[in-house]
Amino acid sequence: MEHRWQVAISAGLLAGIWAGFSDIFQLVTWIGFLSCSTFFAQNRPDLKGMFMTMATNVSGVFWAWTVIAASSYLLSPILGYCLTGIATAAMCLQASYQKLAFIPGAFIGCCITFAMAGDVATILPPLLLGAILGYSMSLLTTQLIVLTKKSQNVMANIKIKAKES
Repeated sequence: MEHRWQVAISAGLLAGIWAGFSDIFQLVTWIGFLSCSTFFAQNRPDLKGMFMTMATNVSGVFWAWTVIAASSYLLSPILGYCLTGIATAAMCLQASYQKLAFIPGAFIGCCITFAMAGDVATILPPLLLGAILGYSMSLLTTQLIVLTKKSQNVMANIKIKAKES
């Protein structure tokens, strides 16, 4: 990784800010970090990637919530297992739609929802903010790379002028 320092500074700074922000506003910090990880796992480090992260994570929340809600009405746990299989297949099939093409994002949202027992009101804010966090890390890293290149050019010019003198 050519720009390891820029990535480290960006990720470290914004992760610390996210941890404090989520604590102050009583958001589940790890959910935001999983969403941020989803952003970096898909292959678009831009605004479209942020929206794909949000869409796929939220779709997973929907599928898990559906399984949890419907399972409470089913007479047999076996039917709940079948419903889980159907939801899993649906998360894979929805990837035919370009905006939901990142299957692991759906699985991450689904797993978070199962871990949080379907508490969608608690899940959605940090999930959406985590995608913004990932995008922000990407933007800050890009800016740090630009600044590094500019400072290297300035230093090279200073060295050239010093040799000429």
